[in-house]
Amino acid sequence: MSHFPELTHLLDWRNRSMQQPTSRDYVRGAVYGVSAVCIWAAFIVVSRLGVRTSLTPWDVAAIRFAVAGAILSPYLMRKGLAFDRLGWIGVAAVAVGCGAPMVLLVNAGLLFAPAAHGGALFPGVMPLMVAVLAAAVLGEAFTPRKNMGLILIVAGAIGMVWASGGTLGTRQNIGDLLFLCAGLAWAGYTVAMRRARLEGLHAAAIAAAASLVVYIPIYAIVARGSLLDAPILDVALQAVVQGILTAIVALWFYGRMVGLLGATAGAAFVALTPATTALLGIPVLGEWPSAIDWVAVALISVGVYLVSGGPLPARWANVVPSQNA
Repeated sequence: MSHFPELTHLLDWRNRSMQQPTSRDYVRGAVYGVSAVCIWAAFIVVSRLGVRTSLTPWDVAAIRFAVAGAILSPYLMRKGLAFDRLGWIGVAAVAVGCGAPMVLLVNAGLLFAPAAHGGALFPGVMPLMVAVLAAAVLGEAFTPRKNMGLILIVAGAIGMVWASGGTLGTRQNIGDLLFLCAGLAWAGYTVAMRRARLEGLHAAAIAAAASLVVYIPIYAIVARGSLLDAPILDVALQAVVQGILTAIVALWFYGRMVGLLGATAGAAFVALTPATTALLGIPVLGEWPSAIDWVAVALISVGVYLVSGGPLPARWANVVPSQNA
């Protein structure tokens, strides 16, 4: 993932014009948006598949950043590290929140908890963490609509964790905690990127290159070539989904969708990610979410939609407070 909250940065853009998109533009934009969401969901499901079969969390992260780092390094050489805008703290936040540490937290969490939990508690709860950090660092206000969305996110997260055991220290609770830590790391990356007004692909390139330079040599020394024993098809699947689709293609798809439909419409597609992850996990992993999991996924999805500023039907105008209220 340089996947997902490049999203939050993109959602801060305003519509480039006040004109409604044509039917053709809407169809094209919807195709781009759904494609991006499917890739983000596949990132989590394929990671879970990898760590359940022939790979370790460290292997998956190494594959991801060896591929993404090699592809994005030439782009970074043209754009630079943006020290003038990020500073050392900002660069560190980007490298940690979008680089190997965040990916390792997600992959380790998938050793303990199902993909549906990863989809809901990582990208789903991340907007809550972004909102809190943005309020503290950037002074962004909590609007009534945002508050309503955040309450739904918290309720969904609590329901999902409670359904997985209810007591601290259970196997799934460990995975859930790791997902939340990954979301916190990603939130720090998002706020740093927003504060510096850095483009999503530029930030992704910084994180990928930093992981290539720092993480890959450490992994090579510790692992001592163990990845060479893994089935080639397993490695190839991770390389395509992690290093190419998630790190580059999904971000490009999302940018195209925003250009066609506007930033607010993008919130509708972001909110589909937890549910899409849960659905994809059924045929690929054989993991059927419980009834409480489905309710939690629905609450988190609606909460993400409200926090992100997605458009609402006219009949809901008097029920849900406006974004600027």
